[in-house]
Amino acid sequence: MKEVTVISGKGGTGKTSITASFAFLAKNVVLADCDVDAADLHILAQPQVIHEEDFFGGTKAVIDHDKCSNCGTCLENCRYDAISASFVVDHSACEGCALCHYICPESAIRMEETLNGKWFISNTRFGPMVHANLIPGEENSGKLVALVRNQAKLIAEEQNMDIVIVDGAPGVGCPVISSITGVDYVVIVTEPTMSGLHDMKRVAELVKGFNIPSSLIINKWDIHPGMSNEIEKFANSENVALAGKIPYDKTFTESMVRRKTVVEEASSPAADAIVQVWKKLNQSVWQ
Repeated sequence: MKEVTVISGKGGTGKTSITASFAFLAKNVVLADCDVDAADLHILAQPQVIHEEDFFGGTKAVIDHDKCSNCGTCLENCRYDAISASFVVDHSACEGCALCHYICPESAIRMEETLNGKWFISNTRFGPMVHANLIPGEENSGKLVALVRNQAKLIAEEQNMDIVIVDGAPGVGCPVISSITGVDYVVIVTEPTMSGLHDMKRVAELVKGFNIPSSLIINKWDIHPGMSNEIEKFANSENVALAGKIPYDKTFTESMVRRKTVVEEASSPAADAIVQVWKKLNQSVWQ
């Protein structure tokens, strides 16, 4: 069983749509949507939830007013201004550092586990999928990503699946690090823009630091061939293989409007390019 993560340095490169296309083309695949802060793979996968659980990823301070003497020690020392003058904790501001809990002279503050989100196991038209939603503003997205990946791998082992395809978050933050740690291969999706090149360099450096083999897809390469060439040169200099280049194609967007992947539609330039990329990766990476 191989675990492959698809990531991008920035949002809007087409990463999730390409991931969904791979899922359609694959056989015996488990999907893991690890963009838990802004999950959208479900739009194309159309999951039917069969299991749902709450995710408790952190703790928040709670003040016991029967014990509290209103001494103000917690109020004076909270660096996040999470405690009001009436000694009530604002959970949207509390970072769960527990300083107030340790310094309270009356032992009136306890740390309670808080609900940070939910995670799901679903059936989709592509196969099983594990996905999650982090409550806006909540913490421990990396921990939730690890949970999603572990559940996906368990399903793959139980059902004798060949591949786990992980749709990672954009950027280089905690959810991305959690999405690539320990995987067999990383596919980086970028676009031929200045921001696409800049952020692709950052994410390629991150992957290199984990010593994970990777390859690159340049989406909409023909909107700026010069920038595409610059991206390709950088990839060559960093030993990042070019998996393929996908041309700009209105069918890509039109398919998404119908909640389909472009490879499910009639043959088009983008669909044909994605199929070729898939064949190349399938032969060289997870066979």
